Parts: sequence; structure tokens; C-alpha cells
Amino acid sequence: MTTIKGPAIFLAQFIGDAAPFNDLRSICQWAAGLGYKGVQLPTNDLRFIDLQKAADSKTYADEINGIVNEAGLQITELSTHLQGQLVAVNPAYDTLFDAFAPDAYKNNPAERQKWAVSQLHAAAKASKNLGLNAHVTFSGALIWHMVYPWPQRPAGLVDAAFDELAKRWEPILNVFDENGIDLCYEVHPGEDLHDGVSYERFLSKVNNHKRACLLYDPSHFVLQAMDYLEYIDIYHERIKMFHVKDAEFNPTGRQGVYGGYSDWIDRAGRFRSLGDGQVDFKAIFSKLTQYDYKGWAVLEWECALKHPEDGAREGAQFIKDHIIRVTERAFDDFAASGSDDAFNRSLIGL
Repeated sequence: MTTIKGPAIFLAQFIGDAAPFNDLRSICQWAAGLGYKGVQLPTNDLRFIDLQKAADSKTYADEINGIVNEAGLQITELSTHLQGQLVAVNPAYDTLFDAFAPDAYKNNPAERQKWAVSQLHAAAKASKNLGLNAHVTFSGALIWHMVYPWPQRPAGLVDAAFDELAKRWEPILNVFDENGIDLCYEVHPGEDLHDGVSYERFLSKVNNHKRACLLYDPSHFVLQAMDYLEYIDIYHERIKMFHVKDAEFNPTGRQGVYGGYSDWIDRAGRFRSLGDGQVDFKAIFSKLTQYDYKGWAVLEWECALKHPEDGAREGAQFIKDHIIRVTERAFDDFAASGSDDAFNRSLIGL
């Protein structure tokens, strides 16, 4: 077994225009001051990393690592959540998702999609240059609007959508394989890969590609009323990344999983800061340790109530307290009687 690495923090929700959240050096110093040992970097903000430059230049990648290391931290992984979303967009969402793309590609879905693919290619190469072994993204969605359909879905629609999703992602997965990087999908409502069944459907379409892995985030399964512990039992061999994020689900006579279009603060299911929700993190850390998860425990903060800086400060200690330092021996070794083949055979009458 391996002791989980951490605590680390995903910086996406903390980036802003005021110090210390407006450049890589200062935000790393802030995170280190809270007790974090690693940072997960989003790649859509040039103040923190130029993704294409990190892909093209090992020297630049070393400079980025140097800034992070100077604060006493490591980069855990890079993230292309926003770019990955643009690999597969249903036309109904074109206008909204244009916000994730540079101005040059807005109002041009085909070119926007090509740009997104090029970003994923760059992420694979940049991850290699940075000495990483995993990367996180979203799958995008061609048929999310059909998740609970009326009128009914036409026969063959789901297969056609997943065929197309696989057609777009398999060449990207191959680039990640060439660079020795696991591509981890954050299974998430709003994406075509939003639960175990949809992930398995995709996996079968990409021929069980060895790089089509998972980021595990229990909060998304709480909000879907899924068994987030059994999920680890089923998919632990594919889980290469871990977002430590809390959530609660309190259905009423008025609303449940879908939330009635309520704002986050009024939904039956909502994300919470660590320790304020319903997720059984003791069981999660135990299962991941049992299955020899070798990655990082990374805080993702998304809470409708608590201030983000309080969530970050409390989260560092929360993760530290839940990481299990693995034992190097069995607890009953003191009573061992020794063993050899002859002795063992004699005990069974041979």
C-alpha cells in the first residue's frame, strides 16, 4: 500500500485579480502558508501557465516548476476542464460555451473544437515536460439535454452520440499515451460522462483505452444519490486522481436531484466545504488506501455558504487529518511462528 500524497489544492476557484491570487508565485506562497504541499493548475489563464509554451519548451516548464518548488510545493496535475468541454458541444450550448474560448474562435464551433483538441495535445506534452503522470479534463456533452428526455430519445441516438464522442477523444487519448500521461475524466453532471454507466459506455467505444482514466470526486455522486463508496470498489483500477470535495443531499416534498431551477444555496443537493457536508471521507480515504491509490488528495472548494479562504484554510488540515500513513507490518506480527515449505506442509499432514 501507498500513503496518499497531500494535502493539495485546485487553484481554479481561488484565482482572482487581487493579490495573492493574481499570479503563480504569490498564490503558491499563499497555499504553502496554509499547509498545502501541492497545487493543481488550471491552464486557461496565462498569468499562471502558458500551456502551449509549456508543451513546446522544457526550459519554460522547468521555470514553472521552479516557481512552484520555490514555495515548497509541487504541481500535482494540470487541468483542462474548460478546453475539454469544448471538444464536444451540442449546438444548443454553443453561445454559452463560447465564453470558454478565445475571441478568435467564438461564433465558429468547428474552429473552436479544433482549438480545444490542440489544447489537449499541448496538455499531454506539457504534463510530460513538467514530470507529471496524470491530467484532468471534462468529456464535453453531445446529448446531456437528453438525459431525461421528452419526447423520447430516437432509437440509436445514444450509440450515435457515444460513437462520435469516442471518435473525437480516442486520438487525444493516443497522444496522452505517447507522452505517458493518464487522461482522467471528471465524471460530472452536465457531461456525457456523468456516472459509471456512461463512463463504461464510453470506455467500450474507445476499446478500453488504458489512458481513459478517472478523477474521483464523491460530491458529484452524492448529488446524484449514487453509492460513492461502491464506485471506488468498481473503478479503483481506473481512478488516478482525487478531488476532496464535500456535498449534501436533503430532498424534500418540493425538490430532489433536479433542484427545481433553484440557486445553489436553495437546492436539495449542494456542495459544501470539507467537513460541513455528508460525505464519509474516513471511508473514502480507507478504500483508496486499501486499493493502493498512488496519487494526490486535492481540495476542490465549491460552497454556497462559506468564504473560500476559510474553506481553503480548514481544508488543508482536514485532508492532512484523513490521510492514512500506511503500516509497514501486520499488527499481529509479534505472534508469528516463522514459516518454511516443510513446516507448512507438515501442518496440513503432508
